[in-house]
Amino acid sequence: MGITVVIPTLNEADEIGDAVTAVLGGAEQVIVVDGGSTDVTVARARFAGARLCVCPGANRATALNVGAVLARSDVVYFVHADCRPPPGFADDIRAALDDGADAGCFRMRFDSDHWLLRLSGWLTRVDLDLFRFGDQSLFVRRDVLRLVGGFDEGLPVMEDQDLVRRLRRYARFVIIPRSVTTSARQYRRGGVYRMQLFVYPLVVALFHLGMPPPRLTRIYRRLLNGR
Repeated sequence: MGITVVIPTLNEADEIGDAVTAVLGGAEQVIVVDGGSTDVTVARARFAGARLCVCPGANRATALNVGAVLARSDVVYFVHADCRPPPGFADDIRAALDDGADAGCFRMRFDSDHWLLRLSGWLTRVDLDLFRFGDQSLFVRRDVLRLVGGFDEGLPVMEDQDLVRRLRRYARFVIIPRSVTTSARQYRRGGVYRMQLFVYPLVVALFHLGMPPPRLTRIYRRLLNGR
């Protein structure tokens, strides 16, 4: 069962080479969809062995959908540039699918020993949509992804939680009991307590309360910038 890895990027020159290398061994195909980087992300992705598609101005949901359309495998695995799946990830995904899953993700841990981030990582083993994020790396059968309509390109943020919510209506979604490692760089920039206890909970709550995507995106970007 072939797996296509799709990695969305925007100015990820420091991460993309290692990201592609980390998944090449387990993937039939690695596609990097770039939203118009102004650094050397594209060159480094190509050098690392990925197939490139450049879509200037594309948000992450659009980039992920583009990658899924280009995928030649029956399974699509969405990985962020700053996430590293565990060794043997492809075997884990195939085993889950052979056991009847249609989609799923891994648990997650941060590359930080901060107690709050360790707790956040531990919570990803809890089977609640509230704790499902793209940083956990999502996999899905391509036909199931088409069935639910892919990612909502009208959502510049929270596109991952939206997709998981829709997948659960039509498919069996599982959490593989191994962890991807994701960067805590956003927390280092914005402050662990501020980001973990205020920014992200607020954005998630506003999303589930139905705030219109443009307004939610503006609020999220202002919070990230500390304004």
